[in-house]
Amino acid sequence: MQRRIRPAADPAIAPQQGITRQGQPLSYNRAPAADIAPWIGRLYVTKVDMPHDYTVSCGIFNDTACVRILLAGDWTAQTIDGPVTTRGGAYYFGPHSRRMPVSVTGSFISVGYAIRPGTGTSLRLPHVGQFIDRIVPTDVMTAPSDDFMNVLKPGASPEEWLLAIEDLVRSQVAGLGGREPSPLAVKFEEMCFRNPGLSVSEIAEECGVDRRKLERLVSRDFGMPPKQALRRARALDMASHLRGVADSAEGEEMALRYYDESHLIHEFTELFGMSPRQFVARPQPLMTLTLESRQAHRLEALHRLEPGQSRPWE
Repeated sequence: MQRRIRPAADPAIAPQQGITRQGQPLSYNRAPAADIAPWIGRLYVTKVDMPHDYTVSCGIFNDTACVRILLAGDWTAQTIDGPVTTRGGAYYFGPHSRRMPVSVTGSFISVGYAIRPGTGTSLRLPHVGQFIDRIVPTDVMTAPSDDFMNVLKPGASPEEWLLAIEDLVRSQVAGLGGREPSPLAVKFEEMCFRNPGLSVSEIAEECGVDRRKLERLVSRDFGMPPKQALRRARALDMASHLRGVADSAEGEEMALRYYDESHLIHEFTELFGMSPRQFVARPQPLMTLTLESRQAHRLEALHRLEPGQSRPWE
């Protein structure tokens, strides 16, 4: 089956944070400090060297909103509103309903963090559902782009950059009142990580609420109905397995979340724009970087991996 094929890698790129055992690129990513963990899921720094005229045409697929600070590279993303092109700046990326095509030319640097579901609601920011498959300047949400760019000092280490970002987020959260996301949003996020093969009714029962209440809250805090969020989580786990950035011991369980091979191919193709076999056969550096960070966060959130512990794919 296609899941056993070694995923293709792009020999023209040189990730400064290294590669996996199967040659896939890695970022420097870690959990946030405990005091901002209710609002932030993951922080990352990606530095990749490439020829100045070389273009990577790939895509990204995130299940949460993200802030991305682009410090190098010429970027183009195909959003629901059309192409967004930039050579730098800080941007708010809404969650994705499907793969977003993204390309970058030349060596690139990206720094950012994933925002936990329910954060927008708790801090009274614009509704996350307005930003599905969209990219907007950070000014729309919290702070001007320059605020993010200015705290990232040239020549600093990745960890120094992340500490600076944490300080900025800490002050933003405090300025917005510091209210934490709904416990039900936290629980649903955990269920998406633990077993997105469950039905909405099963999750509502485990959460101790009726289905309609769960549907209302998830639509509010995740920007889409729970069934769609679970389908997305299932596909992202499978994609991580296909790219070799998931715990291989979970591979069979991830596959069994689909009724059969045709069900997997149909859902995967609809969300990623290509079949699982094509997804493995083509280099997917940008996608793999986002999937690896999500899987590290997922395993830590499920207490299957300690922060800082070596990951199964390293």
